Amino acid sequence: MNKRKIGKSDLYASELGFGTMSLSPDLGKENEKIIKTALDHEINYFDTADLYGFGWNEELIGKLLKDVRNDIILATKGGNEWNREEDNWNWNPSKKYIKYALKESLRRLQTDYIDLYQLHGGTVDDPMDETIEAFEELVQEGHIRYYGISSIRPNTIQYYAENANIQSVMMQYSLLDRRPEELFDYLKSKNISVISRGPVAKGWLSQKGYTKNPEDTYLSFKGAEIQKKLIEIENNIRPHEKLTTTSLQFVLSHPVVSSAVAGASSVEQLLENIDALKHTALHENELQQLDALFLAEVYETHRV
Repeated sequence: MNKRKIGKSDLYASELGFGTMSLSPDLGKENEKIIKTALDHEINYFDTADLYGFGWNEELIGKLLKDVRNDIILATKGGNEWNREEDNWNWNPSKKYIKYALKESLRRLQTDYIDLYQLHGGTVDDPMDETIEAFEELVQEGHIRYYGISSIRPNTIQYYAENANIQSVMMQYSLLDRRPEELFDYLKSKNISVISRGPVAKGWLSQKGYTKNPEDTYLSFKGAEIQKKLIEIENNIRPHEKLTTTSLQFVLSHPVVSSAVAGASSVEQLLENIDALKHTALHENELQQLDALFLAEVYETHRV
């Protein structure tokens, strides 16, 4: 599988990353099969967070990836402090908590370093300089190799891009959510990569999109409207390709994107995502048609 550099780092992520949030206790041994399949197909970027399952997800990933730890890029996130009952959480980007949370993640993940540690959110009301100081100290202490943020807010992204040594910004990005595109040229000029999450928009941009309730919505799109657009793609734009293939390839058509991080709750679903990268990339005329079919919106809030 092709790999792309993350920012200015020496990390080269597989174009298809694996979002571990899709794993759950309900899947039982299927979790292990999914991770093994990902490794067998040269996926090396695994993205988790301390909040997923209130630590359960990190513990699972630590167990399943322990034997290949030095062969993968392990990314996790912090900043959400949950309560003792583990039924709610508060946002806490303080230096003290970030450093505590990272060490707890290391323990659950059974490792002594994180390749890419990400702030799991963030606003301009945060003590951002304090958060940056925490990240820098964690790098100096050898607990993390690089850091980034997982945020969709333009003003927050810009502050970190100007004042911190972030290597990446994780953002929800797909044909149905093209808002991040306005930041692509800026981030590229800063040598900061985009890590895309939600590239198939919770299944709307796959064959499953046809089975969803047309009354449901995804951002500003109504389900029935999305389904009409899927028909247009299949009939006129890319009649010989699966919707998942088109969706993932669209995200990866932008060089600033290092990895399209998609989850999978079955081996079959994961194999479909992997297969998407084996097909011919989108041609320029196909990109133009998709651009016209899914108009890009912009963020209306969180501006400098």
